Amino acid sequence: MDKVFPAADGGPRGAGRPRPFAAGRTLFALACALAWQAPAEAQTLDNDYWISAMAFFPKVDTDVRVAAANQQIPSTDIDFENDLKLDKDEILPSITAGARFGKVIVGADFYKLKRSGSTALDRDIVFDNVTYPVNASVESGFDSDIYRLTVGYAFVQNDNLELGAALGAHVTSFDLSIVGEGSVGGESASSELRRRKVLAPLPTLGVFTTWKIAPKVEFNGRVDYLSLKVDQYDGRLVNVQAGVNYLATKNIAVGVVYRYVDYRLGVDKDRWNGRVRYKLYGPALVLQASF
Repeated sequence: MDKVFPAADGGPRGAGRPRPFAAGRTLFALACALAWQAPAEAQTLDNDYWISAMAFFPKVDTDVRVAAANQQIPSTDIDFENDLKLDKDEILPSITAGARFGKVIVGADFYKLKRSGSTALDRDIVFDNVTYPVNASVESGFDSDIYRLTVGYAFVQNDNLELGAALGAHVTSFDLSIVGEGSVGGESASSELRRRKVLAPLPTLGVFTTWKIAPKVEFNGRVDYLSLKVDQYDGRLVNVQAGVNYLATKNIAVGVVYRYVDYRLGVDKDRWNGRVRYKLYGPALVLQASF
């Protein structure tokens, strides 16, 4: 039996299809309702695998002291931004990936900081047993590769909220260098290059949360902390991150993040000792794919 549709005047109308405009309105209304009620499929609460690319725009503050073994002259605490004129503003690329296995969440990060500078010194500095005098022209570099791996457990996990704690490893590779006119042990000045590399693997403890505050909007936050001496390294790390993602397409989200990193590392080795401290803090733009 054919269906009967209401006519425009409210009375019955004979067999046939609804008018195209009316059908279009009905489908549009239905689509809007489903779009509001459906979960945000690209958000990490609804997907078990994700990868994000991040462009981080941090302010950077770097302080370094390096002394050679049996050095007689005290080394200088060097502010690489003020003393050596390294750029304070950098675009820092970062890659993050993660996977969920029930209540176990595994995550990995990589980001890289690479900077260089040149200047005429405003004061004498001593770096790795070389004295670079005031007005000497020097070039410098500060590179670091940061790797972070965490394994977490969600104590709270439902459709809208995930909250847990994580153990991790924060591994940093530093490469520091200064080259310019300098002297060693009071000898006449000549071009001197000093370069130091160090790989520092340090454990971390942290907490994390993911909260779906609207069907297509998700808040992410985490805090990692470390204060520990491991062999020849004495480190402290504070990593705080908070951001919001918005579902742009079915499996793609865009977002903004604010990250604060305060990293201090003391080194006591046979060949050299010293410390490295740097802070990174600022906003980032995020592009995330999940499935």
